[in-house]
Amino acid sequence: MNRYLKRHETILAAILVVALIGLGYLNDQFLTLDNLLNQGRLMTEIGLIALPMTFVIITGGIDLSVGAIVGLCAIVLGVAWKNWGLPLPLAIVIALAVGAFAGFCNGLVITRLKAPPLIVTIATLALYRGLAEGISKARSVRGYPDWFYALGQGQVLGVPTQLWILGACIVIAGVALDRTSFGRTLYAIGANETAARFSALAVDRTKLIVYTLSGLMSGLSAFVLVSRVTTTRSDMGLGYELDVIAAVVLGGASIFGGAGTIWGTVIGLVMIQLLKNGLALTGVKGDATIMVIGIVLIASVLIASSLERRRD
Repeated sequence: MNRYLKRHETILAAILVVALIGLGYLNDQFLTLDNLLNQGRLMTEIGLIALPMTFVIITGGIDLSVGAIVGLCAIVLGVAWKNWGLPLPLAIVIALAVGAFAGFCNGLVITRLKAPPLIVTIATLALYRGLAEGISKARSVRGYPDWFYALGQGQVLGVPTQLWILGACIVIAGVALDRTSFGRTLYAIGANETAARFSALAVDRTKLIVYTLSGLMSGLSAFVLVSRVTTTRSDMGLGYELDVIAAVVLGGASIFGGAGTIWGTVIGLVMIQLLKNGLALTGVKGDATIMVIGIVLIASVLIASSLERRRD
């Protein structure tokens, strides 16, 4: 029991509960069901990308191109339907395939050329963002049919549709990481990649899978985002990579690899979104909100480092 109480996720959950109570006391609109469900709707796009990013970071990697992939997939979806005359369902499939292929290219360069993930994904961030802007030609796409908005704006049993999708993805990712050999391989790679290779683990193939998943989920995030905001622009997803990485690291994943959980990522994601919302409702301006989240992130990293030293 004492071991579980000292876990990073447990401490973070306790901090989240205290923050919720405090923000709820300062503003009576904060803890209403409508507000909480709306915040769930708004955090889904980041949450979908944060799940595979947890896998990537556990292996000791990083993917800074996810926001650019969102923009690329969004504009491909819109242009394929509006300009190329393809059926909208096919355009959605093409956008998802583009996202998966973009992530696959990241993984291929990282595994084949042994290039640092940070450098590779910074380069592809610029590449994918440039492709999105070139395809869009500074034009937005709108006028989608009503059924298309069901995912981003609809509800099922009173809960936003995209939250059901996020919930299902969380369960699948959590089980994959905690209960399968794939998850154990991720931890082994992050803890000691050389030892993992000598243990005959498929290191390169596993990395290729997680980066492809990162791109695929960025494409799904783009689909959800376009459905929610009703328009497509090439600058969609701008800055998403920072929010995604912040949620994963806040949730206890080590940027050096070998540590992290899906449940920690979910708590970090919820904390960031509700802090943004709660501080906004209490009248705190945007710049101050960013400062508060930065302080929380630093405090979380310090707590995680302290716990790691004690365990060692």
